[in-house]
Amino acid sequence: MCGIVGYIGERDAISVLLKGLKKLEYRGYDSAGIAVIQEGKLDVVKAKGRLAKLEERLRGLSAPKTLGIGHTRWATHGEPSDVNAHPHTNTAGDLAVVHNGIIENFGKLKEWLAGKGICFVSDTDTEVVAHLINYYYEGDLKSAVMRAIKMLEGSYALGVISEKEPGKIVAARKDSPLVVGLGQGENLIASDFPALLEYTRSVYLLEDKQVAVVEKDRVEVFDEYGNKVEKEPFVIDWDVSQAEKGGYEHFMMKEIHEQPKALYDTLMTRVRGDRLDLSEIHITDELMDGIEEILIVACGSAYHAGILGKYVIEKLTRVPVSVDAASEFRYRDPILRPSQLVVVISQSGETADTIAALREAKRHGQKVVAITNVKGSSISREADATMYTQAGMEIAVATSKGYSTQVMCLYMIALELGRIKGTLPKEQYSKLLEELKRLPALAEKILEDKQAVQHLASQRYMDEHEFFIGRGMDYALMLEGSLKLKELSYIHSEAYPSGELKHGPIALIEKGTLVMALATQEALMEKSLSNFKEVKARGAYVVAVVQEHHKHLLEKDVDLVLTIPDAGDMFAPLLAVLFYQLYGYYTAVLKGCDVDKPRNLAKSVTVE
Repeated sequence: MCGIVGYIGERDAISVLLKGLKKLEYRGYDSAGIAVIQEGKLDVVKAKGRLAKLEERLRGLSAPKTLGIGHTRWATHGEPSDVNAHPHTNTAGDLAVVHNGIIENFGKLKEWLAGKGICFVSDTDTEVVAHLINYYYEGDLKSAVMRAIKMLEGSYALGVISEKEPGKIVAARKDSPLVVGLGQGENLIASDFPALLEYTRSVYLLEDKQVAVVEKDRVEVFDEYGNKVEKEPFVIDWDVSQAEKGGYEHFMMKEIHEQPKALYDTLMTRVRGDRLDLSEIHITDELMDGIEEILIVACGSAYHAGILGKYVIEKLTRVPVSVDAASEFRYRDPILRPSQLVVVISQSGETADTIAALREAKRHGQKVVAITNVKGSSISREADATMYTQAGMEIAVATSKGYSTQVMCLYMIALELGRIKGTLPKEQYSKLLEELKRLPALAEKILEDKQAVQHLASQRYMDEHEFFIGRGMDYALMLEGSLKLKELSYIHSEAYPSGELKHGPIALIEKGTLVMALATQEALMEKSLSNFKEVKARGAYVVAVVQEHHKHLLEKDVDLVLTIPDAGDMFAPLLAVLFYQLYGYYTAVLKGCDVDKPRNLAKSVTVE
């Protein structure tokens, strides 16, 4: 969750670290800090709160031709404070550590170190690491780090510097992402690519339990036994302009508007004439012959994408699909069989719970297909095959184009599986593929006229509670719609299948309660309308989203009807998500919330 950056070279290290932390602040913003070595001395500056607080404390300072490490924190152990902010040091203050992850046995280690006379000043698990490295230091920082990490249980990405060896950064990782940026006369470390793009596109992707010694003119990587590892550089293909707002007030709005292109790129890179080509994930006749069930495992918005995917895959293939929250998957002792295909979904490819679920599936011998946005991510490297979304860099913590492109991938998988299994006739396959091709242009059309959604937000932004309802695929989509409102505006909302309201939740409906209702499915329209009338009769203010050709069916029975272009029942829900993303965005702006960095959240959830 936290962001790490490190630099060694001829530039002003403070400037490089601050720029890198700005690019990584979406990973956590409870506190921030840096440590630099200049003229042989270690200086640490840190501050509770957003990065701007740290910048204030560093104003006027520079550290040219030197090295340093920086950190932006999402708190796990110890409340946000100056003392608990990273970097953490040893007692002498000549060694500094930044850390992303959770040290699960830090309590035992802290007790052991305290017994040796070491005093602790923070409540964090990371301070244990600093003291542990110092305890093992015998003249070689790399060796001390390697001895220390053998004692750690849990996850970590570490950056370590010391006055005693002022020409190097030692980096190590296990279950938390860390990459080494390869420059000319300079090198860097970072939790994620955006912090590196200004300086290099060539990186080493560190594997679990690898340790890197990063110097100005060279980088050496070692395995857990101290053997040198030869690494092939990985080239980042992201456009650096994607890390800029491009005239939009917030990254969130920029990324909402990038969805038509992201959908187009995700789809059209796989279209070959009148067919889809999913050879990248080996969707073949031979594979599907033995597949009797599909398991989708994911977290957050990706989990919601999986639920929508379940409806579509089952409808088009008649193959049963189960969807699991990755955080629960391992702990329910899942029944895994060779006849199952496991699909894991993660925008970043570094979601800790999803990685753990992937490994559990692999341990049982399952074939695992990944859907992710980031090439070179942990999930992409460990899965048997990977289908990359073409969303590009996503900076806002609350996902928009990441979710949409994941759903697009699941639509494509459903179509191909249906064709291979023979449950989707050629004519229907062709029709659905053509409808799928229309989605990017239809999404663009929705984004051209946002006034109705903006006006609705202006009327309702002071709400405390709202409901999101729908049936079938519409319900799956409303899970994401409700989440967007929660994440962005901090308004409590719940999503329910429309027919479930009368089984309890309808007791919460009172005069003026906003109910967001989605009805895009022809076969469910009559039932959906009946449910809308039920809440309307109890005083709810009902806002319905329908395809244009259904507008006349609802106008008399709800308070407001918003329309999406006719897209066909199968694909209409994906278009509808744009309304709920915009509604969450406008509501948050009116409330004065930090749209790009909602409280308590981080973009990449790399801890369990």
